[in-house]
Amino acid sequence: MNILSSAPHAALLEQAIAAASVRHKVIADNIANVNTPGFKRSEVRFEDALREEMDSKKKKLPMSITHERHIGQIVRSNALSPQIRTVTENSYRTDGNNVDIEIEMANMAKNTIYYDATVQQLSRHYSSIKSAINEGRR
Repeated sequence: MNILSSAPHAALLEQAIAAASVRHKVIADNIANVNTPGFKRSEVRFEDALREEMDSKKKKLPMSITHERHIGQIVRSNALSPQIRTVTENSYRTDGNNVDIEIEMANMAKNTIYYDATVQQLSRHYSSIKSAINEGRR
């Protein structure tokens, strides 16, 4: 177990980055099949699972640390994973394809912004750890 990435904040950010990566691949697949008859678009669901996980943690009793060698609460890394869902309910065209290129391009731009923001937050987390280590040497 890597102690740097086992921090709850870092673990959640890493899972969010992995979900954004999966979402990017799914959107790219949707765009690549925009002219494929009968193709049904897919979408990734992660934020709802993250919200449920965070709400469930609010309901739990907080852990207390009674010894200086205790490690704080560790997030279960397998608890959150992006879910891929194929959308079959609607179709915009007579050939059965339900991909709208404008919606997919907007989703791609939104996901890119989400990914960049999440990576910046994780980078700040590691920079603060690096700063603490470097300042501790002085």
